[in-house]
Amino acid sequence: MTSQVGDKPRGRQAQRLETRQRIYDAAMAEFRRSGMADADVGLIVAEAGVARGTFYFHFPTKEHVLQEVERTLVSRLANELGRFVATGPDLWSTFSEVVRLVVAAESRMGTRLFRDVLALHFSQNQPPGFGKPTGHALVELVAREIGRAQQLGVVHSEADAVNSALFFLLGFYALLVTNHDSKSARGRVIDAFIASTRRGLEVK
Repeated sequence: MTSQVGDKPRGRQAQRLETRQRIYDAAMAEFRRSGMADADVGLIVAEAGVARGTFYFHFPTKEHVLQEVERTLVSRLANELGRFVATGPDLWSTFSEVVRLVVAAESRMGTRLFRDVLALHFSQNQPPGFGKPTGHALVELVAREIGRAQQLGVVHSEADAVNSALFFLLGFYALLVTNHDSKSARGRVIDAFIASTRRGLEVK
């Protein structure tokens, strides 16, 4: 039986979705333990209670699991940031909120999984259909806010909104991946990075 539009999945479709979710959850746990590169598909399928072929039916490669993790992450970050900017903050508060949201996501996911997701997103060896940095929903949202600040005369008119958003996010991600200092020390580095970004954009 096929489900009607608006109905919850039923029958085989519901079973497939439930199986896919079990595989996804098991893969997430293994990635957190071992990292994507060293993750054992055998352990994943054992934890999910499925055959190895079932894993590859739903996810052709381990990278495809990370692809879904990344899409879920970006969607959540964009939704949360969208609610924040709807309150009308200034651009610099928006930058600080991006930092808060991404650091919170890193904490939820675990450092190893979070870094694997970032590494795959900016890699040249991505699964077909994987989004490019310039098509990243968070980049688009930050770029929109930079453009709005330009219209208000806060950001200088020569700034390219999309490139500025991309440079901000890439620089911030690089700090998260490469900085292994204490939480307070890393926080100071991030604060300095935001201040530097502001100096480069703000109308003097």
